Amino acid sequence: MTKGILGKKVGMTQVFTESGELIPVTVIEATPNVVLQVKTMENDGYEAIQLGYQDKREVLSNKPAKGHVAKANTAPKRFIREFDDVELSEYEVGKEIRVDSFKAGDIVNVTGTTKGKGFQGVIKRHGHSRGPMSHGSRHHRRPGSLGDANAARVFKQTLLPGRMGGNRITIQNLEVVRVDLEKNVILIKGNVPGAKKSLIQIKSAFEKVAK
Repeated sequence: MTKGILGKKVGMTQVFTESGELIPVTVIEATPNVVLQVKTMENDGYEAIQLGYQDKREVLSNKPAKGHVAKANTAPKRFIREFDDVELSEYEVGKEIRVDSFKAGDIVNVTGTTKGKGFQGVIKRHGHSRGPMSHGSRHHRRPGSLGDANAARVFKQTLLPGRMGGNRITIQNLEVVRVDLEKNVILIKGNVPGAKKSLIQIKSAFEKVAK
């Protein structure tokens, strides 16, 4: 069954393993999440748990939001997300989910929102090669040919300049290197999507074991 937690990306660092190997890790700070709702097949048509992360001032919440979190006897939350495929018997409204629900060696899927790059050309956005820079060439960083002139239109999926980044991305099968319950921190091998202080969703993966 799935385990999950919400956290905040702190940054990256390096740690030594017991064998002396130096590996890069991403530091995820995950203060205790609170179970706000347990969704059942009878009441909601599907099974899931709803977690709330990071308190916010009550003045920033409306009455429905305050009433929703009052059932869990907690403060209004800035982020609320659902996790499906869970063992509902292990959760109840108001229960806290801490980082020790994961342990070193666990394999997880990490979801975040990539850094926004704004409007970019095809070289940066899609990795196109540039054209000649001299000898009268006027094709330097342009997209190039858009296809047959007889079509009289631009085909779908044509790689063109546009907005880059800011996408919700999931990286699968990352390894949990270390868990620090006192500091509410999870160290995950490699990099994860998102800028510093951005929301990160950690969810247990399937069918893969640590190497």
